[in-house]
Amino acid sequence: LIRVEWEQLPILTDVREAMKDELVLHPWHGSNILKHYLIRKGDMAAGWAAAAVIIEGNYPLPSQAHAYLQPEAGVGYIDREGRVTVEIGGQWTHKDQQQVAHSLGLPADQVRIIYPAIGGAFGGREDMSLQIVLGLAALRLKERGINRPVRIIWSREESIIGHHKRHQGWVKTKWGATRDGKLTAVEAELILDSGSYAYTSPKVLGNANLMVTGPYVIPNAHVDSYAVTTNNIPGGAFRGFGGPQGTFAAECQMNKLAEALGMDPVEFRLKNVLREGDLLTTQTPILPGVSMAEVVEAAAAAADWGSSNWHSGSGSVTSPAERRLSSPFQSLPPNPASIRRGHGVACAFKNVGFSFGAPEKCEAIIELHGGKEIERVVLRHAGAEVGQGSHTAFKQMAAAAVGVPVERVELVMSDTASSGDSGSVSASRMTFMAGNSIKQAAEEALAKWTDEDRPSIAHAIYRPPPTQPYDPETGYTMPNFSYGYVAEVVDLAVDIETGFIHIERVVCADDVGKVINRTNVEGQVEGAVVQAFGYALMEKLVLRDGRVTNPFLSQYLIPGIKDIPERVDSVLVEIPDPIGPWGARGMAEMPFMPLAPAIVAALHDATGVWFDEIPLLPWKVVERLRQI
Repeated sequence: LIRVEWEQLPILTDVREAMKDELVLHPWHGSNILKHYLIRKGDMAAGWAAAAVIIEGNYPLPSQAHAYLQPEAGVGYIDREGRVTVEIGGQWTHKDQQQVAHSLGLPADQVRIIYPAIGGAFGGREDMSLQIVLGLAALRLKERGINRPVRIIWSREESIIGHHKRHQGWVKTKWGATRDGKLTAVEAELILDSGSYAYTSPKVLGNANLMVTGPYVIPNAHVDSYAVTTNNIPGGAFRGFGGPQGTFAAECQMNKLAEALGMDPVEFRLKNVLREGDLLTTQTPILPGVSMAEVVEAAAAAADWGSSNWHSGSGSVTSPAERRLSSPFQSLPPNPASIRRGHGVACAFKNVGFSFGAPEKCEAIIELHGGKEIERVVLRHAGAEVGQGSHTAFKQMAAAAVGVPVERVELVMSDTASSGDSGSVSASRMTFMAGNSIKQAAEEALAKWTDEDRPSIAHAIYRPPPTQPYDPETGYTMPNFSYGYVAEVVDLAVDIETGFIHIERVVCADDVGKVINRTNVEGQVEGAVVQAFGYALMEKLVLRDGRVTNPFLSQYLIPGIKDIPERVDSVLVEIPDPIGPWGARGMAEMPFMPLAPAIVAALHDATGVWFDEIPLLPWKVVERLRQI
């Protein structure tokens, strides 16, 4: 019944061409530049004049698919109270509820979202996939008098085509330092490909804009960052949320400066990292509890950095590394004479929680049941479990806050019908935010228990200190209320004939503030390292005219068991965050961020060649080596 007339318009896939605005893809916005952030600090002329060494770099950065365990799948139905109900994997139950209700024209209390505990999200479940369709299908069946659930499951191909990806990025940057190793100035232009829709691009860009100057004291900074609309697949949230793009450029620049100065890269970082009271490039102080120096020192110590036992360059490679310096597919063994070894270092910081003025809160409901003593604790919370162990941590924190064995805590989780808004399981925020809300609810419930108001029920809403948006003229802002800090050292071997790289060891020092569950934290470190390994070495999403041409895991290769680093050492630093629950910080994104630049530094140590583009596919490595 609908007659459609199509006009084929030009396909715009190059961000530089899109920025010219000769063809505006979304005319109502007025420009293909979706968002522009800037930072203006100090006197750039003076900064360059003070620099004895200046390094320039251009860094193209790839897209990346989330490739989580379960593709998008869900069930829609009408529950016993007549509510449109959607059971699906996601990261923010109440935001899904708002969007489904808005789309269906229903009051929010007539929509119910339930998240089962499933494996994997990484930002890929922040945006809509099947939620609205499932809700609409259930509603239409109800209107026809049909009381049946509806199930939809995307194939892996549909998943790779259908949901957003890590933003492609391009960074052009220039850094200067004095002869004794103090940074004087940083200039950067960062561009992210937003793709065809905005999704979370403005927020991702905000993080990249802050982190492209690294966790360092920089007296003079000039940064321009852009999110640009194209006809490519949409970019959106992915572990690190703009941080990996900014960190890659910053840390590659730091390693190149260290080499130019003839200075050890660990020593060079310790001369420049942010410490208590130092100003960010946004001209506001880094928050109390900063531990950047401590994690750099911890990583270096655990990796035996600078030891005479380490020899880079050519030489024998111990088993099983030698056996693994070839494709996991049938291949000839490597020639020992073609093997080179190297090690490298990189570090990063990352916000915990929402940034740049975004509203932030987390709710928890605790019930205390019993007679003379507390026999049962019920925790109602909307925080999602997506494989990171959040529900285990919630249970432990509730038990600690109330003062009972963990076995007495019951969970009612991730259901908009039973709990208040927890916010999103993203931005490394949930342990921090949920822990504070649980502590607050426990304190209120215990006060009622003491007054013999039983069962004692408390509903708490935790709100952290406020943040600020960027000033449009200067970039001035208090961007975040908490940070996490990480440093990594990589030891690798590379076959210069084939370009295959084998990661022998990754040492990851991460300040978690307070370990709530050691197994979960170590799992997050190892998982982030493997995912970052894929970003750095293997994963290549191929787009042609905006379309994904390799939408299968047989073509888009993620790390398998024979690819991943041989050894990952988790060094958990515990320097309490002053406002974190029991001092805890969020940490799930941090181990991802510095791995790619640390691998590039180690590859340079092994070969003497800098690689400015990832992924480091074998043929690209060989091609670059042959150019030298």
